Amino acid sequence: MPKVILKVENIYKSYGKLTVLKGISFQVNQGETTVIIGPSGTGKSTLLTCINQLTPPDKGHIWLEETEITNPETNINMIRSSIGMVFQLFNLFTHLTVLDNVRLGLIVVKKIPKDRATNICLEKLKLVGLVDKIDAYPAELSGGQQQRVSIARALAMNPKLILFDEPTSALDPELIGEVLNVMIKLAESGMTMVVVSHEMGFARAVANDIIFMENGVIVEEGKPDILFHHPQNPRTREFLHKITELYGGKSE
Repeated sequence: MPKVILKVENIYKSYGKLTVLKGISFQVNQGETTVIIGPSGTGKSTLLTCINQLTPPDKGHIWLEETEITNPETNINMIRSSIGMVFQLFNLFTHLTVLDNVRLGLIVVKKIPKDRATNICLEKLKLVGLVDKIDAYPAELSGGQQQRVSIARALAMNPKLILFDEPTSALDPELIGEVLNVMIKLAESGMTMVVVSHEMGFARAVANDIIFMENGVIVEEGKPDILFHHPQNPRTREFLHKITELYGGKSE
């Protein structure tokens, strides 16, 4: 049987009287990519921050392999070092070079010696095509390059799982492809990923599982070929039809 890397069970999250997540459950197997789609404001990003405990859920349980992340006794810092996170707006340190941005977590969190950390970072920067930019600062890079640095930073920590929160939505159209190409390579290499994305072409190409969310619930879940071509829920069909009309199915 496939090894389960992430298990999310009955997650609820509210902000005041607004309930954002209403009993979300799913799991992700090792080496697989789950893509979460749906309208804006439906709780997709909140779900990701619940998974790495940046936003603790109000109710429910989350496991990373055999460790329950939501157990109060769990060392959250240890867990976060095993879960990479790539944000919409890059979240790079503007005063640090590319190399230092990628290397910081290895030195501070994992206590890896600087020389060894540097070698790891150079390997990951080469993977994302930016080894020639190690001395550059974020302001000297394009948005696509900055996002690739943030992916290298996540990879450097050797995570068991990487979460991507709409990684291309802040990019100019001509820069989206360079980030998606890196993510496709990661999927093909067997990285376990959960991706919130508006890029339907990417979802079709790499996802093992698609989750369509709306109003804080999972409306439908399935394999790409089935969900895109034979959705069972009328709301899923309506959502995908609008995407196809507006963008030819390439993106939301």
